Order: sequence, then structure tokens, then C-alpha cells
Amino acid sequence: MTSIAGSAGAPHASILGVGAYRPSRVIPNSEVVDAIESSDEWIQQRSGIKQRRWAAPDETVQLMSVAASREALERAGIQPEQVDCVIVATVTHLLQTPAVATAVAHELGTQNAAAFDISAACAGFCHGVSLAADMVKGGSAGHVLVIGVERLSDITDLYDRGTAFIFADGAGAVVVGPSETPGIGPVVWGSDGEQFDLIRQKEDWRDVVGTPTAPGSGVMPHLVMQGNPVFRWASFAMAKVGQQALDRAGISVDDLDLFVPHQANMRIIDAMARSMKLPERVKIARDIAEQGNTSAASIPLALHRMMEEGDARSGDVALLIAFGAGLAYAAQVVTVP
Repeated sequence: MTSIAGSAGAPHASILGVGAYRPSRVIPNSEVVDAIESSDEWIQQRSGIKQRRWAAPDETVQLMSVAASREALERAGIQPEQVDCVIVATVTHLLQTPAVATAVAHELGTQNAAAFDISAACAGFCHGVSLAADMVKGGSAGHVLVIGVERLSDITDLYDRGTAFIFADGAGAVVVGPSETPGIGPVVWGSDGEQFDLIRQKEDWRDVVGTPTAPGSGVMPHLVMQGNPVFRWASFAMAKVGQQALDRAGISVDDLDLFVPHQANMRIIDAMARSMKLPERVKIARDIAEQGNTSAASIPLALHRMMEEGDARSGDVALLIAFGAGLAYAAQVVTVP
């Protein structure tokens, strides 16, 4: 019987560098309240959002991805030709094919890196980190670039009172590479497809073919969400997932320095922290107040802000939890580069 040779990778994997891109256009609550007959006070009370970033026409998914990636590579001390794979987590690259990851890999100057997109909505970045860590340890890649990027303003209905004030744009990226010590813990992930309809693109693309389209018009396919059921599910079910990720990493909440959850809603973040009984000294990412909900981009953007503002230091232990449409979720413990 012929045997097939295996591949051996690094003993462990870690995040080596973090980068981010925030669109230049800042949208305060005052610019969205009239269309949904709301108020700044109501939006902040319901979500914690004070403002959000929306991309200008030239700030494409590809442009934002490349900009965030270049910073991540620079901070990791890695050249583009050392990247063996590019993973882009997004639901707003509006071409079904080809994957935007291939264009990003080319523009960055990688040497024919493997490149693909993944669609796991807000959980996509954590999925990508897990895949990248397994690649590095399995030997199929030496360094992997993981990008979370969204232009949710393209598929947001500005007249939908339940979602118009929530979604935003941006990109975050990390370089995952070899490490002598574990820097990315085992992933806890899954999905609850029974609740598929709680967060979804409302219209099938075939329903709008041939109709005039414009971002935010309600004609282009847009996102809808059943807020209360999502809040209940995320606030409590995700706390259990977070605890499972801690258990699998062999640590307790007392070992944590940072909590970096998906920036979906400030009340959900607070509810998860209470449910997990996080010590007061654990610093919690609250990027949503200034950035809005950027789906797959929210965790790397939030981590990047914490690093920039001095709330996260190299070597800190962070718990990442992401959840969203599907209902897909993923969580892991990582070490800050």
C-alpha cells in the first residue's frame, strides 16, 4: 500500500500583527434619526452607538482590506511575499465570484498566495483566525493574513428603524504565524440554523434584477434583524460559549486581561460581561460607540483601538467572541502581539 507523505507545521500559532482601516466619513446619529423617526437619545439607549463610519465611493472592500493588511504586515515585520494564504471574512463583497481575497493578495504583492473569502457574517473573523492557526500548525501555510471587512452601508435600508442606525463600514486584519508558545487557543464554534431568519438579507438577489438600485433605498437587497430575539440569544448563549473557550484554553476569567466581543450592541456586551462574571480589572472593548457595528470587521477594529489607546498591551490575554447571522458563532482566547 502506497503511503502519502504528511506535512508538519509550527508547534503553535500566534497573532503577530494587527492593522485597521476606518472610513473617513463620520456619521453622527443626527444624520440618521429623521428617516427612522427616532432620536439620538433613543439610539444611544438602545445600542450605545453615538456615531458610525460609512465608506465613501472610493473606499471599496478591496481598498479597505489592503490598507488594514499593510499595517498588520508592517507591525508583524512580515513581507507580503512571506504570506502563503489570504482569508477575507465578509458578506459585502457584492460579486458572487471571484473572491475579493484574490485581488487583495495580488495588490499586496504576495507570491501567488492561496486566497479565498468566507461568509460567516459577524463571526467570520474568528472563523478565519481559527482556520489560519490550523494552517500554520498543520503545515499548509507559514503565515496567513486574516481580514474582516464590510461595507454594510451598501445593504442597509436607511428607513428601517430596526437596523438603519446600527451598521457601519471598515476593515481589520491580523497576521497569523508560527510561535514557540500557544498564542491562539482552541476555537469553540457552531451555528443555530433553526434561527436562520433572525438576521438575514431580506430579498433574494433575483428579486431585484432589473430594478433601479441605490444604497439605502430599500430597493437593493438589505439586511433585516429581529432585535429582541437576537439580544436574548446573544446575551446569554454567547456567555456560555465564552466560558467554553476559556475552559478549552485552560484558563479562567481571573487570567483574562481583555474581553473583545463582536461589537453588536453595547447592552449585549454588558450582559455577556455580567453573565460571565468578568472581574472589574478586565478591560472591555467598546468600539461600537464610535464605529458602529461592522460585522466581520468589528473584532479586529476593536482590538486595534484598544492597542492604540493603551488598553491592550503585548502579552495580554484576550477572549474573542463573535456571533451573527446564521446564527453562526465562534470564540477563542488569543495573546495580544
